[in-house]
Amino acid sequence: MIPFLTLTLGQDADAVHAAIDRVLQRGWFVLGPELAAFESEFAAASAAVHSVGVGTGTDALALALRALGIGPGDEVITSPVSAAYSALAIMMAGARPVFADVDPDRITIDPASVAAAITPRTAAIMPVHLYGQPADMPAIAAIAERHGLAIVEDCCQSHLATCDGRPVGSFGTIAAYSFYPTKNLGALGDGGALTTDDAAVAARARRLRNGGQTDRYHHAEFGVNSRLDELQAAVLRARLPLLAGWTATRRSLAAAYRAALADVDTIVVPPEADAGHVYHLFPVRSEAREAMQAHLKASGVETLIHYPVPIPDQPALLSEAPADCPVATRICSEVFSLPLYPSLDPAAIQVVADALASGPASPVRRDERAAQR
Repeated sequence: MIPFLTLTLGQDADAVHAAIDRVLQRGWFVLGPELAAFESEFAAASAAVHSVGVGTGTDALALALRALGIGPGDEVITSPVSAAYSALAIMMAGARPVFADVDPDRITIDPASVAAAITPRTAAIMPVHLYGQPADMPAIAAIAERHGLAIVEDCCQSHLATCDGRPVGSFGTIAAYSFYPTKNLGALGDGGALTTDDAAVAARARRLRNGGQTDRYHHAEFGVNSRLDELQAAVLRARLPLLAGWTATRRSLAAAYRAALADVDTIVVPPEADAGHVYHLFPVRSEAREAMQAHLKASGVETLIHYPVPIPDQPALLSEAPADCPVATRICSEVFSLPLYPSLDPAAIQVVADALASGPASPVRRDERAAQR
C-alpha cells in the first residue's frame, strides 16, 4: 500500500522531542517565550515584519478580517473551492462571503469573476492559494487597488510559496496560515498565525486573540481566546528550519509526477501556473473519479478528495444566498489528490502513474490534456 500521507516523526524526530522536553521542563504553556520566538522566526521565513500565533488557521482568517475592521454589513469575495473554513471564517467575523468562480486550470479564484462580484458592500478579497498553487495575485491586487479593497490572503496551504517571484502573503495588508498537522508546516494539533507588515494591525490581532485585553484583566474590546500554545510553538520552531528542504522535495516529487503522467490519458493534471507552487497537494481530475479511486485502491494506492462539495453548496452557507459557480461545481465533481509528501519514496510515483494509466478511461476534456502538452 502507498499511503496518501504519513504523519509519524522522521527527520524532525530529535528536534521535536527536544522542543517538547524544553517546554515541559520550563513549565510555561501559554503566551510564553516559545511563542514569541516562533512568531519572530515565522515572520522572517514568510518575509513579513510581524507574526501573531493563534489557535487555528480558521481563527487566523477571522481575526485577520477583524483586525482590519471588517465585519457586519461588509462582503468579502472568496473562492468556492477550498475547505469550507475559509468562508466560515468570514461569517465568524460577521461579514458575508461572496463567491467568485475559479479558473479551470489554476483552480484558484478567477480575477475576472472577482471583478464581476464587487458591490458597494465589498470590503475585501480573500484569495485562497489552493493546494500550494498561488492565486493570480498581480491581477487580484490590481482589482483591489482599483476599487480600494483590502486583501486578506488565505495562505493556509501555501507556506513559503511565491507568486511572480514575490512571497505569498505580501500582496495585501494581512495573511493567514494554518499549522494543522497535514500542512507543509504542521503542528502536533491545531494552530495558526497571521502575518503583516502593519504594526497597528498586528497589535490589534494580538489583542483580539487574547480576549480583547490591553493588559491583564482589562478588556478594551470583544475578543476571543485563540492562542497558539507553547508546546505547538516549540514543535513548529523545531520544524521550521526543515521547511525549505521539505518544500524542495515536494517540488521534485511533483516534477516527477508530471513527467510520469505526461502521456497518461485517463486523467487531467492541472498545470503549474507559477514556479512558486509548493505542492501541499497534488490534485488530478477524472470524470470517472469514483471508478478511478476504486481502481487505485485495488492497486494499493490511497487517494483522497479535496474538495467534493463546492462551498456555496454547503448547507451552512445557504443563508448567505451564494452565487452559482459552475466551474467550481465541475471541478469538485472530478478532482482527487494523489500521495505527495516529503517522505514519499520517489519510486512510488511510477507505481501510481502505472495504476492511473491502467485505470478507467475518462472523457474529461481531451482538449484540456492536449493544451497542457
